[in-house]
Amino acid sequence: MVSEESPLLASTGHPLIADRFTLHKKRWIMYVVSFAGILPMFVQATFVPSIPQIAKDLNSTYATVSLSISLSILATAVGSLVWAAYSSFYGRRSMYLLGMPFLCAGSCGVAMSTSLRGLLFWRFVQTFGCSGGLPLGAGVIGDIYKLEERGTAIGVFFGATLFGLAFSPFIGGSAAQYWSWRNLQYSIGLWGLLEMLLIYLSFPETSRPGALGIDKLTRRRWIHLTWINPLSSLWLLRSPNLFAVMLAQALVLISDYALLVPMAYTIGVRYGITNEAIIGACFLPNGLGNFTGAPISGRLSDIVVRRWREKRKGLWFPEDRLRMTWIGGLIMVPLSAGSSGLIMMYVGGPIGLSLNLLCLFFNGVGVDFVFGPIASYNVDVMHSQSAELTAASAAVRSVIISIATALVIPSIERIGVAWTYVIAAILALIGQGIIFLTIRYGDRMRASVDVGFTTKEND
Repeated sequence: MVSEESPLLASTGHPLIADRFTLHKKRWIMYVVSFAGILPMFVQATFVPSIPQIAKDLNSTYATVSLSISLSILATAVGSLVWAAYSSFYGRRSMYLLGMPFLCAGSCGVAMSTSLRGLLFWRFVQTFGCSGGLPLGAGVIGDIYKLEERGTAIGVFFGATLFGLAFSPFIGGSAAQYWSWRNLQYSIGLWGLLEMLLIYLSFPETSRPGALGIDKLTRRRWIHLTWINPLSSLWLLRSPNLFAVMLAQALVLISDYALLVPMAYTIGVRYGITNEAIIGACFLPNGLGNFTGAPISGRLSDIVVRRWREKRKGLWFPEDRLRMTWIGGLIMVPLSAGSSGLIMMYVGGPIGLSLNLLCLFFNGVGVDFVFGPIASYNVDVMHSQSAELTAASAAVRSVIISIATALVIPSIERIGVAWTYVIAAILALIGQGIIFLTIRYGDRMRASVDVGFTTKEND
């Protein structure tokens, strides 16, 4: 148990367990899970630019087809909880292999859809199948890396996945403009099949020996089916510190979505860009920022952990890692979001467009300077349930962001783009205030509700 009398978690991890895999093998595992992590981002982001073409082919409207986006968010939340919960019983590898057939079948179903009802059904199946990419990837990293290495590893992982999120609209827009949305969906299905073969042939089970639920059974059938409540992961967020950092992540990510989702209505309209492929290309600076910021923030957060532990003569506060969020949460994210709105309002022409793209880049870097250390913190404090916590946080965060995203365009129409982005900047600052309180009172927050935090005995 964690108590206020013993607030520090004095654990550095067990080297023998963390060193089960060679450095080369760890890098290969990271490569595989990063590609699996890109898939849900790619599935989501490539669909948006295709909506006009899909609506035309199905004799529907833009608004009606857009319902599939909300349905995808629901499927992602549900799928994340399911794959994470069952990964603790059957293992990470098994859940990757079980999810990919859903993705393949769903992608082919979306490509062959001739009605809106069929499109919505297969879209749910598709996104459900690939939604385990992020929580399972975080769990794998917690399995194979030591405390001082996790920040860098998670930074690389999230950098790859978030770069996929930003790069995907360009591919989706190009496919809608010059190819076919149906062929794009078939290509996603093929990607899922190749990923499944890659995992089957070269990806080992990373869960710690004897830690899986199925390993603890004294008697089991050849095919052993067990019911696990996927919603039980949400109960982890009753811990004040876990809920606080999840909320802070959501408030910072709102700025990212506020800049990216309405891009056709903001940058596109303001600077006269109508080509879907070019609008998709405007997402790239944000993706480059993600790709740049994630590994840097991860490595720096590892350095912060080591330095503060040395300063305390070996004692470890897990909240020390959150100190790395200040650069992004206090400076880069608020300034980039607020500046983008003002530039869009007052600066036209190529100069205004270039400055907005620069803001998108710095926003991508800043978001990762907040997102990455928090993701590493979650793995640090809930090592044995890192996949479940990542899934629970993502599910609740998705609900918050989906509500905020639905309000962005109405807000722009009602109060203007500048004020909308200023509000997004203020929300990011509020999120950073929550992180500051978590750093200051983290020991008491953990002591108030112990949900099985990492200790020297269970790391």
